[in-house]
Amino acid sequence: MEIKPIKTAADHQAALEEIDRLWQAVPDTPQGDQLDMLITLVDAWEDKHEPIGPPDPIEAIKLRMEEQDLTRKDMETYLGNRQRVSDILNGKRPLSLTMIRKLNRGLGIPADVLIQETAP
Repeated sequence: MEIKPIKTAADHQAALEEIDRLWQAVPDTPQGDQLDMLITLVDAWEDKHEPIGPPDPIEAIKLRMEEQDLTRKDMETYLGNRQRVSDILNGKRPLSLTMIRKLNRGLGIPADVLIQETAP
């Protein structure tokens, strides 16, 4: 495949197919270099045409809980009593500024993720 800019969805699809074909290419070979270039082009095209927004705040909290093997009881440190944790994780109550600060400091969840409105 000739390396060229990705301008259309068809170009994008063709580049993805070529990446799949070259996936096992050895680094620092012509095929490996071609794979690196295609990946870079696809990343740039996807960033422009298929941007991924930040995650929903509650989903970010649940993901961090899963990553760190945290229980709802552990979340009381950041969110308050058991009922409040349940309300937050079930989308019945919004995060307060104090909760956002605690989650950011304690669990490293970016504040810009936490301050978004939750998905309906």
